[in-house]
Amino acid sequence: QVQLVESGGGLVQAGGSLRLSCAASGRTFSSYAVGWFRQAPGKERDFVASISWSGRSKSYADSVKGRFTISRDNAKSTAYLQMNTLKPEDTAVYYCAVASTQYSSSYLGQYDYWGQGTQVTVSS
Repeated sequence: QVQLVESGGGLVQAGGSLRLSCAASGRTFSSYAVGWFRQAPGKERDFVASISWSGRSKSYADSVKGRFTISRDNAKSTAYLQMNTLKPEDTAVYYCAVASTQYSSSYLGQYDYWGQGTQVTVSS
């Protein structure tokens, strides 16, 4: 079992920045990939970014490339999502998840454990 707790969401103006954190406990966090996903009202949950167990491999959705950066600190069992140059269309609930694989993945079905989500609202 893994418990995940996201934090760092909030209300920010367009062009601003936020840093989300995902603190894990339980199962060996450092052995598995971590992903960030987001879900806007009335829409499906979409992939945002993922990072491999070692942190060496990362992938991003096209919509956030160049603006968001995923990272992890295995010693702290924590993953991060640095979000810069935020846009109103980034407004959503953001979820972190731990995968069943070591490797970075954009596939939602490969993630076994999910946090409760944190709201990010970007005003125009």
